Parts: sequence; structure tokens; C-alpha cells
Amino acid sequence: MFQGIYTALVTPFDKEGKIHFPSLEKLLFAQLSAGVDGFVFLGTTGEAATLTLQERQEVLSFCCEKVRGKAKIIIGAGTNCTATTLELARHAKTFRPDGILIVTPYYNKPNPNGLVEHYRQVASVGLPIVMYHIPGRTGLKLPGNIIERILKEVPQIKAIKESDYDMAHVTDTAVKYAGRLDYICGNDDLFPQYLAINASGIISAAANIFAPAFVKIYNLFNNGQTQASFETFASIYPLIKACYLETNPTCVKYMLSRLGFCTGTVRLPLGEISSENKAKIDTLLSRVDSTLRI
Repeated sequence: MFQGIYTALVTPFDKEGKIHFPSLEKLLFAQLSAGVDGFVFLGTTGEAATLTLQERQEVLSFCCEKVRGKAKIIIGAGTNCTATTLELARHAKTFRPDGILIVTPYYNKPNPNGLVEHYRQVASVGLPIVMYHIPGRTGLKLPGNIIERILKEVPQIKAIKESDYDMAHVTDTAVKYAGRLDYICGNDDLFPQYLAINASGIISAAANIFAPAFVKIYNLFNNGQTQASFETFASIYPLIKACYLETNPTCVKYMLSRLGFCTGTVRLPLGEISSENKAKIDTLLSRVDSTLRI
């Protein structure tokens, strides 16, 4: 259902911090030209936590109209409040997405019964769910028995975006639920490993800049050219790592600004990246094969 390269799109702001739609249009066109299979709008990389409901409406109206029929659409709607998540999921439904991205609730550290009921209530909205498991941000790592219970009781979960770095857990889940759902890589720097355990694709922040590379890596791998796939990955690996020198999407936006796509502006509590990291990124960008970036 969710296969290939999905870009977790940034939300471009002007220097005053307002959404800059000309930049958004330019980014969408570049991503489509690179051949991505889909987008995640209003995810972590899109700084959804800092957008008002009106701004969400404006971004989704703008983006969905331009990409519908050209790429799949997943809309981020997860929060750490079930009532708010339901509100955002219902709002997302009006844009007819292919799915909604629902993060495991952060900060609250829900117990198993609460977690199952959270996803059950979101499922009542009637959209396919991509469960987003990212322990590093949420403080909640799901053990295998809880994942099993959630998937058994909430069949509307059609995919997991996995951003755990525990490869034993990742492999166990990938093997156990092969055929039950799409297992999507959520760690740009581990994409080859996820492909090797039958991941259906990736939801990538780095693809904002390196969509052509990710498309090439994925296509080469699926065509049996695994060595060439890895070599392409290795060539951009330093830049993938550079995307996370500071909290995402600060470095991604800085790279996009250097390539002329948008400003590097992020919203507080995120701030401008350090001069040292800017210099590192500038050096790496100057060396990258231009065919591997937008």
C-alpha cells in the first residue's frame, strides 16, 4: 500500500516566520520531478507541532491539490492527546489522503490499554493508519507483545514507520508481520539495512534534498543491483548524517536554503544551526554529485 520513497516535506517559512507558498510549490515540483512515490505532509519535518489549525488547512489545501493523482499522500495527525488526534484525523480526512501518520503518544507514556484504545479511536475515523514508532522522540519503546496486541485489535493499521535503532527489534517486527503490513524505514541512515529485511520503502527527511538519490537507491535494489544501490547510498551517507547534526529539520532547511529552495527559517523552540555546522554542511554540499540532489 505504501511502497517506495516518501518525502517528509518541510514547511517553508519566510524570514518573518510565515508559510511561504512559492517555496512550497517549488519544493513539490522538484520532488515530483525526482520521481518520489509519495509525501508526508505535516509530520515532524513539517514542524506540524508549531502550526495552527488554519495553517494546517492552508498547507493541505495547497499541497494536496498539486500532488493528487501524481503521488500518494499521508497526513500527519498524531499528538499525545487522543481527543486532539481525533480532531486532526477528521480534519485530514477531508483531504482524502491515502493514510494518516499517527505517532505513539509522547510524554504521557501511555499504558498498554490506553495505547490500544488510542489507536482504536483513531481507527474509527475510517482512514488507513501508519503507526509511527520513534522511541528517541517519544520516550516510548513498544515491546513486541504490545505491538502484537495493537495490530490484532486495530486492523486499520496498515503500516509502521519504524524509527527505532534497535535492529534486533526492527528485524523481529519485520519478519513477524511480513505480509500483514508495510514496514517503512524511518531512519535515513539505515535505509540499506531496512531494504535488506524487506522494508516497503522509506519516509525520509533527507529526501527533501536527496530525493533523486533515494529513488535511485530504491530502484537499483529492487532491480537486483544491490552493490550499485549501496554505492549510491554510501556516496551521500555523509550528507545524510549531516541532516541530523542538529534537531531535524534545522539542517535540512539550511541545506535547502543553500540550494535556493527556501529560507532556513524554523519556528521556536527550534533555532538557527551553529556556524560550525553550517560550514560542515557547505563543504559537503559543494562536493555532492548534482544528479543525486534536487
